[in-house]
Amino acid sequence: MRLEFIDRVQESEILGRNILTNDGKVLLRAGVKLNRRYMDKLKSLGVFFIYVEDNRLDDVMVEDDRLAELKQVTMKNMSRIMRNIHSCNKRDVKDTINIVENLVDYIIDMGDVNKSLYDIQTYDNYTFVHSLDTCIMSSFLGISYGFSEKELKELAIGAILHDIGKTKISNKIITKSGPLTSDEFCEVKKHPIYGGEILKKNVRIPDNAIKAVLQHHERIDGRGYPYNLVDKEISRFGKVVCVCDVYDAVSNDRVYRKKFSPNEAYELILSGSGTAFDNDVVRSFRETFAVYPLGCCVRLSNGAEGYIVRQNKNFPDRPVLRVLYESETKTPIPFYEIDLLEFSNIVIERIVS
Repeated sequence: MRLEFIDRVQESEILGRNILTNDGKVLLRAGVKLNRRYMDKLKSLGVFFIYVEDNRLDDVMVEDDRLAELKQVTMKNMSRIMRNIHSCNKRDVKDTINIVENLVDYIIDMGDVNKSLYDIQTYDNYTFVHSLDTCIMSSFLGISYGFSEKELKELAIGAILHDIGKTKISNKIITKSGPLTSDEFCEVKKHPIYGGEILKKNVRIPDNAIKAVLQHHERIDGRGYPYNLVDKEISRFGKVVCVCDVYDAVSNDRVYRKKFSPNEAYELILSGSGTAFDNDVVRSFRETFAVYPLGCCVRLSNGAEGYIVRQNKNFPDRPVLRVLYESETKTPIPFYEIDLLEFSNIVIERIVS
């Protein structure tokens, strides 16, 4: 399948992946034939890229079916997860931990990520999808960084709950479209503290998970918040969740800004190495995640346009592309592939939209 800007999708094309609501229900099911009404509705919800089926790219599987299923189960339970943590009921908290651990168990079995982490999401489910994606990214990065199985589960719990402190902040501040006042920003900067206070009431929440929540906005250079911790004062759990939180946050539209392109978000992480982010964590990030999602169309410096069909490990910006169209006329051609590792003089200029 291919990941396509919605305005480039033709009517009668087939949706390749489910689109979910904020509670994990299917808004539009994979396999449906797309029409103008569907596409206008998706755009009104803030969905601008969708996966569509394409027999020339039927070998591009953007996500493991079991992982997709576990993500959907977790999404359906996100509201309950948040309620359970606030309730402090031991049984409810145990249920929450079990949901997250089932997801992590499968990620551990996968071993590494060679699929796209890109999710089709509607505008109003940002908070839950962001928490879930930060959890999944942190789990993959934790594997690459050398966390034990026990540590990975603690990391994932902290990652999925990293923003729970925002539930104690006025929704008017959280959803404000304009710049925050000084007082409002000071209140937002307290959300890691609020999150720590909520989790410390739950004896089943591991200390390392609480550290991730408390420290996910700390910076290596001491210019983070809320405690202005420096380098070794920040736990590995806080360092990993910090990178994944920032990457996923800037990769999505917010009420106050447009999202970064994949290469911009990636460069933001790399450029923050040694100042905002731990050098070793960034090195593992670079070894774990690719810049461009599988199935997306990119334009090359030689004028060709192609779809990402494979990633080259340790070379996140040098994937393998499949060219399906003549670059000027856009007429279909017998497809061929370009492995950017073999053509150092060709670079990706942009995602085609």
